Amino acid sequence: MTIEYIRYDLVAHEAEEFLHAYGVAAEALRAAPECMAFELARCEEAPRSFVLRIEWQSTAAHLQGFRKGPHFPPFLAAIKPFVGEIAEMRHYSPTSLVFRRP
Repeated sequence: MTIEYIRYDLVAHEAEEFLHAYGVAAEALRAAPECMAFELARCEEAPRSFVLRIEWQSTAAHLQGFRKGPHFPPFLAAIKPFVGEIAEMRHYSPTSLVFRRP
């Protein structure tokens, strides 16, 4: 599994526009077999900042499967206005250091 983090700092758009766009884009992520899970979080201290966390089967599944598959075009169409407001977009590998309360 690979975890992709995308951090947005909105300058040109309102948060409500962004949330609506990701509501639409989420349908493409749900439909993509390469996507295992996702979560969009909003910063409490800076409400125009967001972090999207996507769990992919692998980096290759994301880049070769999703991005070259049928679900990427509608995903990109929904979020394209916000691409210029991406502050960071990277893939991470999980480590063994994990804690979750039941």
